[in-house]
Amino acid sequence: MRHILRQAASGLVLLLSCAITTAAPALTVLGKDFTFPNKIEGLPSKLSDFKDLQINHFTTSDGVKLAYWEAGKGKPLVFIPGWSANGAEFFNVMYLLSKHYHVYVLDPRNQGLSQHVEYGTRISRFATDLKELNDHLDFKKADYCGWSMGASVLWSYIDQYGTKSINKVAFIDEPPSIYSHADWTEKERLDAGAITSDAERMIDSFTSGKTPNSMIVNSQAMKRAMLMDSPYFQNSESFAQAFVMNNIDDLKRVMFDHVTNDWRDVISKRIDVPTAIFTGVYSDSLQGQRWIHSVIPNSELHVYTEEEQGDHFLAFKNPVKFTAELDAFLKKPD
Repeated sequence: MRHILRQAASGLVLLLSCAITTAAPALTVLGKDFTFPNKIEGLPSKLSDFKDLQINHFTTSDGVKLAYWEAGKGKPLVFIPGWSANGAEFFNVMYLLSKHYHVYVLDPRNQGLSQHVEYGTRISRFATDLKELNDHLDFKKADYCGWSMGASVLWSYIDQYGTKSINKVAFIDEPPSIYSHADWTEKERLDAGAITSDAERMIDSFTSGKTPNSMIVNSQAMKRAMLMDSPYFQNSESFAQAFVMNNIDDLKRVMFDHVTNDWRDVISKRIDVPTAIFTGVYSDSLQGQRWIHSVIPNSELHVYTEEEQGDHFLAFKNPVKFTAELDAFLKKPD
């Protein structure tokens, strides 16, 4: 997300790359190797060091070619990226978890290496795309993790299809409702994690780089995204910037629908599988994350400290801690 926000702040509009070959090693699909700026013990120094990484694709029922990244063997673990994000940003997460799981990251339509289209750009369709990925891979059950908007996609998936195909689920720092309604009390707003009272102006700020009044959009996400305060984050973001280009106009299409959804009924009534919630002290919606924990029976909450890179990008800034804790959660007896 950081590179998308930086591009938006500079007023740049880039063309989406959607040239995807058949199932092949990532090095073959991307066409060249990549050397990471930081050498980190226990992680690849180059793209070619992650020999198991593949980039594959399938076509949805409405004719959109979607890319998905995969690596490893074992139980399937599926990640859904947030708004503007993609599988490249999950490089470190995938590498660490692929030692124990068959890890997948779906590039949503109009993001990453997936095709860009002018239709189906709403959270409900993104959830259907996830269902069709599951069908394509013939999953009976899998573990799932949604980051940011990816958590909303999972909430929509559960709303439409239930939890019968879900073994365990994890959510990373997504508000139950981004938009605050005028008749809400302050407690309702905080419990919902709402950060804006004006969807259009929030969209404008996230896609143009304008700094809104905090009474309109109360978010640290852009500031935290621009901080290059983790060598892990520097590596994954530089990799994503080298190979993935997004079109801001395409990204705008889904954002209004994303901002105006309220998922509190799904969260409090429909989630009946083991759940982990990951957030941090710099979250825009820490009270909202605590509310999610309070209404999902037997869920667990992980709040990262300042020293642990506890912001919206915790999984990428501190992937060693995040993957260890996610792995421990997934391995607990049901």
